[in-house]
Amino acid sequence: MKIGMNMLLWTNHVTDQHYGIIDTLKETGYDGIELFLGEGDAKHYAKLGRHFSDIPMGVTCVASLAPEENIASPDKKTRNAGLEKLKWSIDMGAALNAEVICGPFHSSFAFFTRQPPREEERQWSIEMLQKAAEYAGEANIMLAPEALNRFECYLYNTMADLKTLAEQVGHPSLGAMYDTHHGNIEEKSQTEAIKTIAPYLKHVHISENDRGTPGSGQVNWSDVFRTLKEIDYQGWLTIEAFSTIIPEFANAINVWRDYSPMEEVYSRGYSFIKKGMEYK
Repeated sequence: MKIGMNMLLWTNHVTDQHYGIIDTLKETGYDGIELFLGEGDAKHYAKLGRHFSDIPMGVTCVASLAPEENIASPDKKTRNAGLEKLKWSIDMGAALNAEVICGPFHSSFAFFTRQPPREEERQWSIEMLQKAAEYAGEANIMLAPEALNRFECYLYNTMADLKTLAEQVGHPSLGAMYDTHHGNIEEKSQTEAIKTIAPYLKHVHISENDRGTPGSGQVNWSDVFRTLKEIDYQGWLTIEAFSTIIPEFANAINVWRDYSPMEEVYSRGYSFIKKGMEYK
């Protein structure tokens, strides 16, 4: 297992101005970082990728879809726009030399129909993800869609939901990710949730129930780490924590306060994961 840190604690658009933060993460012991794919072009991401390779630091990415890019939409043009956004994200990930692109891109973030999920919505999503997985396979990138809690998504909330998605897409370049924050809300048991998704698990977000420093809240961490070792998980353990440093982004994800000091999040968070990896 490798330990990563999501840069969304500091910014939703990484540039060379953030190299100092990344160097500090490297010195702390992190194996890699995670970037949100939003602004920028291939030239921008290729420049970042060369720097990360030189350090060296591994890279994973987060992608999401706007309402006008919803691949679960009944409107074909909207679905096709979503597929193009996913292909763009894969291209940017390839420029970065990213291993994994994760996120709730099975549908649009915080978009609701005010109805329970319909089977046809899931089938539209699956159809587009099959095409995206084909494209990702050519770039040697793993797609890892993410189930979100009920307050941020209605289409895929649990690992049982996500397992069905991965099974129906049926492509080796699409797996699944597990986020301890969402699992803490939606699952009956972190252990059973991880075991459910184990055959498809390609990425893990280590995130406290309040999005602060891992280990400072209510997530059942002993179950999380013990089960990950039990299933012989070999991927990234990436901290995802948020702050109010960029108001526009914070407002979009309903972050209204700082949950923990930034230095505490990455320093204590790293030590916490290292200790967790020693669970027997």
